[in-house]
Formats: sequence, structure tokens, C-alpha cells
Amino acid sequence: MPNAKILHTIMDKLKLTKTIRRISSEIIENDKGEYTLVIVGLKTRGEFIARRIFNEIKNSGLSDVEFGVLDATLFRDDFRSNLKVPNFSINDMPFSVDGKKVVIVDDVIFTGRSVNAAINAIMDIGRPKMIQFAAIIDRGHRELPVAPDFIGEVVKTLPTQEIRVKLTEVDKEDAVYLVEKN
Repeated sequence: MPNAKILHTIMDKLKLTKTIRRISSEIIENDKGEYTLVIVGLKTRGEFIARRIFNEIKNSGLSDVEFGVLDATLFRDDFRSNLKVPNFSINDMPFSVDGKKVVIVDDVIFTGRSVNAAINAIMDIGRPKMIQFAAIIDRGHRELPVAPDFIGEVVKTLPTQEIRVKLTEVDKEDAVYLVEKN
């Protein structure tokens, strides 16, 4: 892992798989069947976690569920303060969110800015009946008043530490690490 020292393995492949299954089950249990359920993954790793959650939900027999991908970079309130030029991608939401229950999925919640941007982006797309949020790891240090409705694990971190979620789709492994930034 370049530029970072692994301090602790939070989740191995088995624990990550079980966590995704548990979150999927909690979403199903929370669903009252009143509205179409939409699972929306945030680029990049949230997209792949959301796809896994979507597949678990579909395999459970719940048929009224849709899947989408969102890149909320342009909606971030700190977008202009970043000097890097982001790599934008097209959102893959080929359906209306109007009147639906949307569950935003991301790998880690930190300051809350990504999920806030995602909520703003979704509200620009349409008017969902409800928006909920799922994250594999909550690492604290919130700057905005947002919290996951569905959470894998809370890991308290220091400002010098990061959580690295690795997924086979992009990283060739499934694991979650606590790392020390260099």
C-alpha cells in the first residue's frame, strides 16, 4: 500500500462480505414495500459496494428495486477549494427517483461532505419520497450533521489516519485497513 503504513486490518474478505450481507438485510427489514427502492452507489468504491447490496436484495426476492451510480463531485461544497481537477464521469441513473426510497451507499463516511453532495445531486435529479444512507465504515470527524442509517462498523480514527477500503473490482482484494498517512 504505497504512502501508507497499515496499522490494523479492520475487515478481511469474509468479514466484509458478512457486513455487506448484514447491511443488505437491514435495508430489506427496514423496507415497508411502500415505495420502489433505489440503491445508489457513490463513485468509486461506493458503486461496487452498492452493486453487491443490490444483488443481495434482488437475491432475497425483493423485486421492486433499482440500481444507480452517482458521481457527486460537482455538488461538493469544497469542490472549488480543491486544486486538483476531478475526473468526472456520467451518472448512471436511467430512471426517475421521484416518489422512491433512495439508499445512498458509500464505503466510508468521514466529514459528511460526500453524502451531502450526493443528496444535493439526487434532489436536482428528482424528488424522492425518502433518502437514507449506508456506509461500510464510519470514521468520525463529521463536519456536517449527517449519519448513516445503515452502518458496517464505527472506527474512531486520528486526523493522521485513514480508512482504506479495498475491493476486488478495483484493488484485486477485499479488505478494510486502518492506515497511517505519510
